[in-house]
Amino acid sequence: MNNHAHGDGLRRRDEIQRIVREQSVHSQDELLALLKKRGFRVTQPTLSRDLRELGVAKSPNGYVTQDAFAVGAVVAFAPRDVVETRLEQAVAEYVTGADTAGNLVVIKTPAASAQPVASAIDAAQIDGVLGTIGGDDTIFVAFRTTDAATSFAQRLRRIIGVRRRNVR
Repeated sequence: MNNHAHGDGLRRRDEIQRIVREQSVHSQDELLALLKKRGFRVTQPTLSRDLRELGVAKSPNGYVTQDAFAVGAVVAFAPRDVVETRLEQAVAEYVTGADTAGNLVVIKTPAASAQPVASAIDAAQIDGVLGTIGGDDTIFVAFRTTDAATSFAQRLRRIIGVRRRNVR
């Protein structure tokens, strides 16, 4: 076995983690260039394998390490306005309707579109939300109060109403 090659792989993976923790990296090409500047020669397939084995995930703001992901840093990593924009974009793109039932908001989407919206709602950390359940084409959002549910449903309807006016 070639121990030197194994040691190079370990050093390279350590450096990948260091880079991802220290700065925002948005693509594998960018990461390849950073590694090259630090003296590592690596191919894109090897880098992909390293990222997978390290558990590095791509977030809207770049790559994050597995330990950052585990403690919720992916959500905290995104500025509030970015999270809000993501929510509004997901609602505008996928939501077809929103109604209240007491303290629940029932959101309708086309088939297979509920998960991106539910994820955006979770990431937005909306005041009063107790939790979300996303199915295939329906999302249930439980609120602490009926007023909070009503306000959120109205917000969603305003967003999709703007989209409908722009389509005509």
